[in-house]
Amino acid sequence: MSEHPDAPLQQEQIPTGSPTEAEQEEQQSAGQLILSNADRPTQLYILPVHSRPFMPAQLMPLSLPAEYWAETLERVMKTPHQMVSLFFVDNFEAGESLSQHQLPKTGTLTRIHKVQRDDDRIRFFVEGVTRVRIKGLLQNKAPFLAEVEYPEAPEENADELRAWALTVISAIKELLPINPLYGEEVKQYISRFSPNDPGPLTDFAAAITTADGNSLQGILDCVPLIKRMDRTLSLLKREIEVAQMHSQISQAVNERVDKHQRDFFLREQLKVIQKELGISKDDKTADLDRYQEMLQGKTLSPQAEEKINEELNKLSVLEPGSPEYGVTRNWLDWACSLPWGIQGKDRLDIKRARQILDKEHAGLEDVKSRILEFLAVAKFKGEIKGALLLLVGPPGVGKTSIGRSIAETLNRPFYRFSLGGMRDEAEIKGHTRTYIGALPGKLVQALKEVKQMNPVIMLDEIDKLGHSHQGDPASALLETLDPEQNHNFLDHYLDLRLDLSQVLFVATANTLDGIPAPLLDRMEVIRLSGYLAEEKMAIASKHLWPKLLKQHGAKSSQIRLSKAALKEVIQGYARESGVRNLEKKLSTLMRNAIVQLTSEGLEQITISKAQAQEWLGSALFRPQKPQQGIGIVNGLAWTSMGGTSLGIEAALVHQQQAGLKLTGQLGDVMQESAQIALNFLRAQAADFGLDAELLNKAFIHLHVPEGATPKDGPSAGITMASALLSLLSKQPLKANLAMTGELTLTGQVLPVGGIREKIVAAKRIGIEQIILPKANEQDFAELPDYVKEGVEVFFAEQFAQVAKRLF
Repeated sequence: MSEHPDAPLQQEQIPTGSPTEAEQEEQQSAGQLILSNADRPTQLYILPVHSRPFMPAQLMPLSLPAEYWAETLERVMKTPHQMVSLFFVDNFEAGESLSQHQLPKTGTLTRIHKVQRDDDRIRFFVEGVTRVRIKGLLQNKAPFLAEVEYPEAPEENADELRAWALTVISAIKELLPINPLYGEEVKQYISRFSPNDPGPLTDFAAAITTADGNSLQGILDCVPLIKRMDRTLSLLKREIEVAQMHSQISQAVNERVDKHQRDFFLREQLKVIQKELGISKDDKTADLDRYQEMLQGKTLSPQAEEKINEELNKLSVLEPGSPEYGVTRNWLDWACSLPWGIQGKDRLDIKRARQILDKEHAGLEDVKSRILEFLAVAKFKGEIKGALLLLVGPPGVGKTSIGRSIAETLNRPFYRFSLGGMRDEAEIKGHTRTYIGALPGKLVQALKEVKQMNPVIMLDEIDKLGHSHQGDPASALLETLDPEQNHNFLDHYLDLRLDLSQVLFVATANTLDGIPAPLLDRMEVIRLSGYLAEEKMAIASKHLWPKLLKQHGAKSSQIRLSKAALKEVIQGYARESGVRNLEKKLSTLMRNAIVQLTSEGLEQITISKAQAQEWLGSALFRPQKPQQGIGIVNGLAWTSMGGTSLGIEAALVHQQQAGLKLTGQLGDVMQESAQIALNFLRAQAADFGLDAELLNKAFIHLHVPEGATPKDGPSAGITMASALLSLLSKQPLKANLAMTGELTLTGQVLPVGGIREKIVAAKRIGIEQIILPKANEQDFAELPDYVKEGVEVFFAEQFAQVAKRLF
């Protein structure tokens, strides 16, 4: 119970336990006094109680803080009757005043016995006598004094009262066996009540329930006996239901526990019997034999052999129930399951490799050539050791599938895991074994799964590695991927050196920007630039559409896709560099075609261009045409999604004050390119026939659509200078002309990247002439013929050479 000094009077125990022998004697002696017709006092001191009201027929110990109630008890003990009234007041705090409206309708007249004072507490027994009601409050501050009256129960039918009393006794007897709170003493205590005097019986029955204070106060307020017994029976029935439910739950739990214990003992006995008969071994012996069996046929390094033998000896002396046994067993599970010294035989057949690449991938001739070159060198050397390929390209161009094809050509198992968002270096090198739930790194997990030491492991999304307080995974990869170090790769969990030099690592990335320079330096970069419309047509016809037919359970004779519809999907809905979105759009057409087949009962359907437009909705990409006009130039840009055209517009605002306004969410580098282009033309105005006075007064606005898309990079330098030259010379550029290249302040044209993607983007919008930096001539020459076909390219070292091709 709470000992807070400001709390009102509290009951030390819930009135559901059994009274002690001393309490029974006290009740008997007090009961003799109560049964005498002594005059009941008309004025009584009041003690408020909380949690639940005190019922007549109860005998209980109470405790209260002496600081607030010592004076009240002293006055009570000086009265000849030594009685006090207890009223249920749930929200009262000691030290406050008390008003009559705070008090309930009915309280209990009690007699005080055996008062004891211990330090700051006063302890005593109270014996309930009868109900009491307040006529008027004489003193509203402690000690509280009130004028009282005693309600009398009305006369009722004796036989009916006896029947109700027997029902209450029956309910109590039903409750006692199923509730462990009630002992044998309570049963004896109840036997003292007589059905001929049902009042005390009813009050006691209500008191032994776990009902809340308001429900018990309702019983206390009820004076007519039959009505009171009716309410008490409701409380008892609810108590019986709760007790039965508790008993059922306990029985169900005990049955489950007993069953588990029985099964455990039977299993242990079975183990002993089997061991005695030589039929089976104990768990420890079985584990040791299993690990020895797992190591059969494997070639362990001296360090690994010594460490594993040490752990096996340790396991043999540990008890199976000890925590250390489980830790050691987990370590041995990982260490013994690794494919020590097991290597698959590579199949370095260049002709077969070419067939697999052509079968799985349409186009990408330059990428296939690089892969075949790599395999040819490996065949010439007789091994693939310390190799790390990095496939870079926009989403959906087939980087992951190419990695899987490489594994197939080499006849090696393929394992892929994503590095995107990885922030903990322990994912690579493993957790320290002392941590709960520690695991080896992903590389050890890969070797365990593929069951040989020379698989193809793909490190997907290596440009999206995270960095946090838990470590830098990119730095952890340096040891993993460095051919000079990974033959002694150390996993923190196993604490063993592993030889990863025979593993072929294939990493993928969308861009090189997110890869740290030291890590990039260890990789051989192969770029996948994206697909032309013709390549997408071939991929969709040979790979995607047959794949979707199989997925949807349809036959090629049932659903056909016209070339016009496929071309419309590629040009209007899936213009990005990859084919992932193209596959989604074709899947939408497939589902709609199946709906039409089933709903209309058709045997076959050919999807037309009009149906494709109807099922896919309005086109996401509108047909683009080269922009033309004074001050308007078509630029070419590279993005992570592939190449794109970039129109640049220049306008003369006024000639009152020189200035340059830039719009279109341009980055710092692009803004600098615009300043360089304008200042270059100012410095070289005479060479290009420009009005120097106009240049010194002109306020020019340069805009790069689309305004909502952020843009940056140096490759728009000559494009911006061309737009300004067209504006200031008042001449429109040639039709179907585009360009890309970085411009310096002295007019030099510097090389840029993404040449293939930019050529593809130019051909997509019908560009026929392209100006490129002279330094990119070799990059253009290496492009496949089908990419170079249909465009005329001019190479420039100085902007003066660019200017000659503009008009």
